[in-house]
Amino acid sequence: MLTMVPKTGPEGMVAMTALPEDGLPEDGTGQLQAHFDETIERGRRIEPRDWMPDAYRSTVIRQIAQHAHSEIIGMQPEGNWITRAPSLRRKAILIAKVQDEAGHGMYLYSAAETLGADRADLTDKLLNGRQKYSSIFNYPTLTYADVGVIGWLVDGAAICNQVPLCRSSYGPYARAMVRICKEESFHQRQGFELLLTMMRGSAAQRAMVQDATNRFWWPSLMMFGPPDDQSPHTAQSMAWGIKRHTNDELRQRFVDMTVPQADKLGVTLPDPELKWNAERGHYDFGSVDWDEFMAVVKGNGPCNAQRMARRRAAHEEGAWVREAAAAYAAKHPLSRREAA
Repeated sequence: MLTMVPKTGPEGMVAMTALPEDGLPEDGTGQLQAHFDETIERGRRIEPRDWMPDAYRSTVIRQIAQHAHSEIIGMQPEGNWITRAPSLRRKAILIAKVQDEAGHGMYLYSAAETLGADRADLTDKLLNGRQKYSSIFNYPTLTYADVGVIGWLVDGAAICNQVPLCRSSYGPYARAMVRICKEESFHQRQGFELLLTMMRGSAAQRAMVQDATNRFWWPSLMMFGPPDDQSPHTAQSMAWGIKRHTNDELRQRFVDMTVPQADKLGVTLPDPELKWNAERGHYDFGSVDWDEFMAVVKGNGPCNAQRMARRRAAHEEGAWVREAAAAYAAKHPLSRREAA
């Protein structure tokens, strides 16, 4: 007797392949698990219709949800400066960037929905503190230079972290990251251009850039998560191909990438231990304050309460939009695409 299971082929296409049923457990999960393991081992992608272990599904949902939440919360620090940007051009740039971040969040929530997650449930978990977002967005943007430093350092760290996710084992997540990374790369260049302009300006502007760099450097290193020996999810996520590099590997890559950029800008990175190690072929750098990181993750950062209060308020104020959309959907059950 044969049983049919999904098989991921070239370009992520899903076909059905026959497997012998002899020796299968009653529920058939033994062969399904073997097929899943083979797909991961060969570097192929898992698609929504493929069988996957519950632990894999929940891990991918958790990672995508945290990423989506970070994009939405991340609109706040820079959005705070839209009305105070120094020129119409800078306002337009900032509006476009904040709009991009909103789009990234919606794109990622859609990817999570392919795994059976409910967007409203994910939002409730964020608002109730049961899901997290990136610690970096719990730091204040005190000056306009912070907008540039977020683009340079924060989006730069995001690029280091997210480009490998374009090869993540879960297909919809990997494909979403291709578009997101292209836009994040543009944001990073925008931030660097803004800082380069300010560094060519007055002494006060240069001091502003240095101050922002001092405040955001260490939180940017924290973005990659705790050290590998303290990360509860890294080993399994890498075994499943969800992640491609460890936290410490990505952190080192970011440092190596950023030091030459800082030299080009003419700013000093606030780490007296930062120096080139010819033997390793990498920059050595100082220890991150992991106590601070854990405090922020647990909700005790400079802006945790403020960020979540604003997110809850936006959710409550948008209730009428969701109700109107639900009423319209009930009245017009067929979308335009379905009707066509």
